[in-house]
Amino acid sequence: MTADLDRPSLPLRAELVGLEPYGAPQLDVPHLLNVNENPYAPSEAVVADIAHDVALAAAGLNRYPDRDFAALRADLAGYLRVESGAVLAPEQIWAANGSNEIMLHLLQAFGGPGRTALSFAPTYSMYPEYARDTSTRWVVGRRAEDFAVDPQAAAALIAAEAPSVVLLASPNNPTGTALPAETLEVILDAAAGVPGGCVVVVDEAYGEFRREGTRSALHLLPERPHLVVSRTMSKAFGLAGARVGYLAASPHLIDALRVVRLPYHLSAVTQAVARAALRHAPALMAQVGSLRAERDALVEWLRGHGLRVAESDANFVLFGVFDDRHAIWQGLLDRGVLIRETGPEGWLRVSIGTPEDMTAFKDALVEVAGL
Repeated sequence: MTADLDRPSLPLRAELVGLEPYGAPQLDVPHLLNVNENPYAPSEAVVADIAHDVALAAAGLNRYPDRDFAALRADLAGYLRVESGAVLAPEQIWAANGSNEIMLHLLQAFGGPGRTALSFAPTYSMYPEYARDTSTRWVVGRRAEDFAVDPQAAAALIAAEAPSVVLLASPNNPTGTALPAETLEVILDAAAGVPGGCVVVVDEAYGEFRREGTRSALHLLPERPHLVVSRTMSKAFGLAGARVGYLAASPHLIDALRVVRLPYHLSAVTQAVARAALRHAPALMAQVGSLRAERDALVEWLRGHGLRVAESDANFVLFGVFDDRHAIWQGLLDRGVLIRETGPEGWLRVSIGTPEDMTAFKDALVEVAGL
């Protein structure tokens, strides 16, 4: 009888029965290199500005925040103009609680029962969950051996499946590979031919870490009204705990998102934190440069030790291939280094940390893998 009371009968949706919630391991170890965080905490100057602005916001917490966060959208447009050379109006920017909520808004607006979302695996493991949560059919094509997307195969799949949403991570997670502009153009052309329309979402969560010569998809927005480019402040800005994601798109597309968002979804405190951090963008971008250099050095080191490494434009590296990747993962963890057991079989992913983190990772990997 007690067991029945502890486990009441609930009308859970059939497709959710038996599922576990998403989440990477959260363990207390010296070197956390598993969830692609920025290893550097905000500077004292950033913390002071955030504290000041949050205090000002707190004085008005009896009132609802600006539900369209006009000032934050203007600041984000200004940031993208400097970072990517994209000339955008505030009306072309949307923000939410992390890029996760951004993606959910997109699937709520353009997915749903009887509609299809499409991507190319391996890719971000949350994409099928966004589709599931919005009752959107999920279809995946396959990436090539080097994790690239074949443009003609992608166009053929789009023509066959007629999706309403195509999700493309660039740089891709967990592989780190960026999407060439030529491939994206072919996909955008194919999506433009889908009856009823198709939105192409380029998820640039790691966009600031791209190598020189790799362009953001933002430059395609003026000619592509069905394109969305998503970003986050979790990675480059070191604000994973603040939960601020945003996107750029046509004003008409953003108007559709305003229909599905919850009222006042972005708190006054969140808006204050984001705007304060954006004022420090130049200093934070200099820090991103050091992480890029650390990534490139790690790629060279791993290859020098005979391992395969995916080309990375992100703040992480996918490497392998191991007969028993779990044993490697566990061996590193036993030595205080937590990385991610993800991606194709035999591969592992390590986030770029501080020089001390990288030294600990290399020393542990040499010992565990016998390099």
